[in-house]
Amino acid sequence: MRCSVRPANVEGMTNDIDPRTDHDLLRGATATKVLTAAAELGIADLLADGPQSTGDLAKRIGVHAPSLHRVLRMLSGLGFVTQRQPDEFTLTDLGTTLRTGTPTSIHALMTMLWGPEAWSAWGELLWTVRTGETGWSRAHGMTWIDFYNRRPEASANFNKAMSQHTRAAAPALIEAAQLDRFRTCVDIGGGDGTLLAEMLQAQPTLEGIDFDLESGLGAAAATLTAAGVKDRCRIEAGDFFDAVPGGGDVYLLKQILHDWDDEAVVAILRSCRAAMSPDARLLILERLLPEVTGPDDLPTLLVDLHMLVITGGRERTAEEFRGLLEQADFTTVAVSESLPPFGYHVIEAAPA
Repeated sequence: MRCSVRPANVEGMTNDIDPRTDHDLLRGATATKVLTAAAELGIADLLADGPQSTGDLAKRIGVHAPSLHRVLRMLSGLGFVTQRQPDEFTLTDLGTTLRTGTPTSIHALMTMLWGPEAWSAWGELLWTVRTGETGWSRAHGMTWIDFYNRRPEASANFNKAMSQHTRAAAPALIEAAQLDRFRTCVDIGGGDGTLLAEMLQAQPTLEGIDFDLESGLGAAAATLTAAGVKDRCRIEAGDFFDAVPGGGDVYLLKQILHDWDDEAVVAILRSCRAAMSPDARLLILERLLPEVTGPDDLPTLLVDLHMLVITGGRERTAEEFRGLLEQADFTTVAVSESLPPFGYHVIEAAPA
């Protein structure tokens, strides 16, 4: 049955709203889960070989063919595959983003952000709103960081997802950072070294230190070696709540601080401050929220809610960052404009 009720005329509202807008929002979760299932099943990698029938794909994957057919039809509606014949599907250019091991892949991002672990945490959103506690802790009985530290396979996928995201953001971030000013960059929470490798490639005189927990550094040597910069980079394990390496003239925090609440952020910043010389600089790479938000801020607001549910962290305004930096004995030097493609800003700070 189709509903024909239209909203009444009230102040600030009109009754010419396209009802499809609301329905598109209602269906958003369905699309997300279909894309996540497609990534987990490896559909895009199999279709990279050329057009295939549902039956052949089902045999190769080991799934129920009629159900797979309906998923493939949904993927065609989303533009990730084309249904060339009633029972034949082929991959589109958009669909290649779900492949593994390609430059434009979002496979790890999709499975990390919306796989069963995160999905179950989002199922506890009401719990989070009512209590302020993370949905992740409610769903898994531990914090997100403990979860990844205890599960090497999940940790490896997390780092791969961060690498995929970082690779797309790196060119604009590197240009804004003005790396020719620096000699040694310490990437705090640098994971597999993707951003540091891009920076060292862009600036041949720069040296680096990739610093993270032992569990986050498993692929660092391979990443830096493949980029041809391993000879200019040291890999060091440790906890940034305890201490960070000295010797850098620029310290980098990319998408680290939004994982944490304000108290933890100040502790991280103080660790950095203790390691820094008076003339060193701190570069914080994060999205920024305006003081008053609207529809244009939706991408950052979505990340903010993800942090609320998963990590207990948050996105912040420029003023909020300034306040936290002051608490850790820093002065904000500059804040860049929003950078493509994800809207990051570079916040530069100096020891006060």
